[in-house]
Amino acid sequence: MQYQDNFNPTISDEDVFGQIVKEKELIGYYNLASCDTSAYKEYASSVKQKNIVVMGIGGSTLGTYAIYKFLKHSKKLSKKLYFLETTDPIDIKSKIERIDLNDALFIVISKSGTTVETISIFKYINSLIKCDKHNTLVITESDSKLNAYAKANDIKSFDIPKNVGGRFSVFSAVGLVPLSIVGIDIDKILAGTKEVHDSFFAQGETYSRVVKKARFFVENKSCFNINVVFSYSSRLEGFNKWYIQLWGESLGKIDVDGTKQGLTPIGIIGPIDQHSFLQLIVEGRRDKTLSVIKVEHFDNNLVIPQIKLEGLEELDYLDNIEFSSLINKQADATIECINNLQDIPCDVMTIDSVSEKSIASLMYEYELLTSVCAKFMYIDAYNQPGVEAGKIILKQKLKTAK
Repeated sequence: MQYQDNFNPTISDEDVFGQIVKEKELIGYYNLASCDTSAYKEYASSVKQKNIVVMGIGGSTLGTYAIYKFLKHSKKLSKKLYFLETTDPIDIKSKIERIDLNDALFIVISKSGTTVETISIFKYINSLIKCDKHNTLVITESDSKLNAYAKANDIKSFDIPKNVGGRFSVFSAVGLVPLSIVGIDIDKILAGTKEVHDSFFAQGETYSRVVKKARFFVENKSCFNINVVFSYSSRLEGFNKWYIQLWGESLGKIDVDGTKQGLTPIGIIGPIDQHSFLQLIVEGRRDKTLSVIKVEHFDNNLVIPQIKLEGLEELDYLDNIEFSSLINKQADATIECINNLQDIPCDVMTIDSVSEKSIASLMYEYELLTSVCAKFMYIDAYNQPGVEAGKIILKQKLKTAK
């Protein structure tokens, strides 16, 4: 294959790595892999409520949801976790109707402390039940107005470090506290992040894989500017949503030369989207890369039974095949189909098991991949001026609407 190269060749892998090492002193997410979890676990053990209700949006919820979605059917969790994210009134009402508010802990998460969606929902919850120190937890920056509210009302709070952006905050209190409360082992989560962290900064296997992939994406973005993650497990639906925010909000920027940059993220689920989006990949424009994510070992042995269905005997080859084997063969068939075309860049990542460590490793590696891509693109991965502009307009509209 030959691809058009629009990449500045003057920056080497070593230069990028040096910039990341230097950036590590300023950007906090890199070091969350080694954070102390004792306070989080101590608080989690004190929570008696059975329903844990997280109010937040974007980086305040997506990462937590990704891990919870991946693990919840494999763990015997002691509590249920709910997410109130959107201002869609039907969604709010339908979710609240399923929650026993008298047996609920309400976790309000907002880095800025003034997120319109989050505070709007918090106000509504307060109209239904008194939110106080007995049933409310706040996670925010230490100097935010939300933290001041928590202190004034004697409500427990955990800090979000100022140098950790929302979309990179899942391995801080933002994700670890709710996950610990419902019974997920957050030390195993951090073990996964630390393994990836150490391999990358020792310039081991993770470093080689991440830098090679980032360089390819950026060198060939004029041709392949759409990055499709094809996750072969419905458990990874939350990961896909998290990836879309991480990739889109971090890499859609104006570079140092004033040029608009960006790599467009798309997340799809196999085998469902084999029957829709795969057609576009195979016969559509060659503007997409494909990253397939597989789960090697699912945590159940559900088998297609040996049952005769009259008129469908030609499908008896399905008998006695485990569903986990079927879905992985479907993934392998897609990969082989793509590779046979020889003009669609495709890489495969295999998660070894459904575990805290495996999902955390995947997510931390994608955070590193995002940061490295940003360095190659000469952009700031950690701001979001485009989003902030919309927030300012919204607040003006709401204030003048009355």
